[in-house]
Amino acid sequence: MAFWGPKKRMEDPRLPASEEWHAPDEEAWLSQIIVDDDDSKVWSLYDAGPRNIRCPLIFLPPVSGTADVFFQQILALSGWGYRVIALQYPVYWEIFEFCDGFRKLLDHLQLDKVHIFGASLGGFLAQKFAEYTHKSPRVQSLVLCNAFSDTSIFNQTWTANSFWLLPAFMLKKIVLGNFASGPVDPEMADGIDFMVDRLETLGQSELASRLTLNCQNSYVEPHKIRDIPVTIMDVFDQSALSTEAKEEMYKLYPNARRAHLKTGGNFPYLCRSAEVNLYIQIHLLQFHGTRYAAIDPSMISAEELEVQKANLQTSIEPDPETL
Repeated sequence: MAFWGPKKRMEDPRLPASEEWHAPDEEAWLSQIIVDDDDSKVWSLYDAGPRNIRCPLIFLPPVSGTADVFFQQILALSGWGYRVIALQYPVYWEIFEFCDGFRKLLDHLQLDKVHIFGASLGGFLAQKFAEYTHKSPRVQSLVLCNAFSDTSIFNQTWTANSFWLLPAFMLKKIVLGNFASGPVDPEMADGIDFMVDRLETLGQSELASRLTLNCQNSYVEPHKIRDIPVTIMDVFDQSALSTEAKEEMYKLYPNARRAHLKTGGNFPYLCRSAEVNLYIQIHLLQFHGTRYAAIDPSMISAEELEVQKANLQTSIEPDPETL
């Protein structure tokens, strides 16, 4: 079974050398689950790593992404003993509807609490789900990558309710307008190509509903999720988020850890996966030895983490606010 389709491998020094992206073992193949009364609402997911872990790390993609955009994290983290689940959500037009469906999915998977890595729209939805379940918490921690807390930053709230009318090619043009257009390094170019390829697999209703969620008038209420450990991951080079949007995230979560990448654009989990995976590990380290650990206890190795940090010191510039 084919798992990922790009022509050549994105470079990660800790993955096996290969000219192709290979499928992982059978356990990580795509599953499709229906939890709503509407049979057309199908959740697609890759579930990799030890099944005995009851508080896994769940990945939520951006508007243009599918579950497999996190293949670098699925391969590496599951290989190190983490249980990771990458999701592709069905068509939901309202934030509340998404949150209710996500809660039902966690119930179906028998997961009481989870860690969530959300990229862009995925990060916003992760915050809204934590807010939605704050009276009976389902989110143990958040890693917010190029995420935002208020949809008004896109200046599209007045058009959000009309996306459903637009044909697929116009919706794709809107999304592509946020991709980097200038010169980029080869790894970033490969990442953009991969995301364009993934974008082409999404239908009109999928794109229209995601853009609606991304732009309809909504914002995070931080007082409802202030006790959740948060890591904010962002890049210093070009991305779809403005500096003002990033600063607003810092204000919203003054106690959050900050994971800064010098470069990476909109998709650092693809083109800077070594750094992203390291920051994820550091974030999850605080839960080791507890019931909320996302890693098999027998796989924990502080020495391995230190080696990874040492290997990356030449590529990550120290920052007093960085992890």
